[in-house]
Amino acid sequence: MMISLANAVPSVSFDALPAETVDVAARHLRDILSIAIEHAPPHAAVVVFDKRCTLAVGLTEAYRRCLPTATFIDFDVVAPHVVLAAFAPLATGDLVVLIQSTNFRLEAFRLRVELFKRALKVIEHPHLSRMAGREALYYIESLAYDPAYYRDVGYALKTRIDSAKIGIVDSGGERLIFDSPFESAKLNIGDYRAMKNVGGQFPIGEVFTEAQDLEAVNGRVRIFVFGDTQFRVNKPAQPITLVITKGRVTEAIDATPEFDQVLSNIRAAEGTVWLRELGFGMNRAFSQDRFVSDIGTYERMCGIHLSLGAKHGVYNKPAIRRADARFHIDVFAVTNAVYLDDALVYRNGTWQV
Repeated sequence: MMISLANAVPSVSFDALPAETVDVAARHLRDILSIAIEHAPPHAAVVVFDKRCTLAVGLTEAYRRCLPTATFIDFDVVAPHVVLAAFAPLATGDLVVLIQSTNFRLEAFRLRVELFKRALKVIEHPHLSRMAGREALYYIESLAYDPAYYRDVGYALKTRIDSAKIGIVDSGGERLIFDSPFESAKLNIGDYRAMKNVGGQFPIGEVFTEAQDLEAVNGRVRIFVFGDTQFRVNKPAQPITLVITKGRVTEAIDATPEFDQVLSNIRAAEGTVWLRELGFGMNRAFSQDRFVSDIGTYERMCGIHLSLGAKHGVYNKPAIRRADARFHIDVFAVTNAVYLDDALVYRNGTWQV
């Protein structure tokens, strides 16, 4: 392929991932490609990558081993039209992989959305530059795909969630009570057989829902991590206790200035701070003690996460106008136990279903 240097950027110097780590990454990616994505010849593949961080370089090398016949394009050394032209000959069911130190921008072209519209399979790895050193190793570990775990536990959780009349999150002496049936749970477990779109952002590992009646959520919950204004993991010295009254945050005990700023931003734009998503994270590479700096990646952490703010693109609520909903901030609960109706479904860092 002929390339243009129109987008060339200065090279970045950094240490490479250890060879054995790239070997592990390649092994995990083979499982994702064959089991989750079900990619196989004669379908074509295009991999768009950059070299701006260690993790991006390591993942690109791992994909080269898994997809030896794919077209590989360095985003930083070609003009945007070259990238778009590489997608043009792809047919339904072909694959695009996006390996991004930040997030690729192609003018008004929203990459994943537009690729899905063309019935292409997509694997997206964004914001890799936020994860370096030990965090890069955690990220590689998080790519491991165990279909027996994700699919068995994921569907079992969905069954429990969809039939439950009440849910309780015990965060070490504080209880958050969802005194309402839940919205139909959505799965992000690497099983796309019944879905219109195949793929998405990796790593995966989550089942999520929210209360049908947002105002039926009351109590307290201790959070140990929140997403800050830069979409990075912020871990305060001690957990912050949120007081939830009729589905809204009414007090934040032991809050930090950074968390107060998050709440202030939400209130300024939306008037109040709704608690919406109830996420059941399943990725065992991440825990309360093993985290990465990118909040969108850490969202898969094995445990409970919640969202603050009125925005949630999956579920509609009559009291919330989509046009007015601007914030969806992930916060992560100290999770001692989780109950759905009378059943204990989480304890000691693992799902009990």
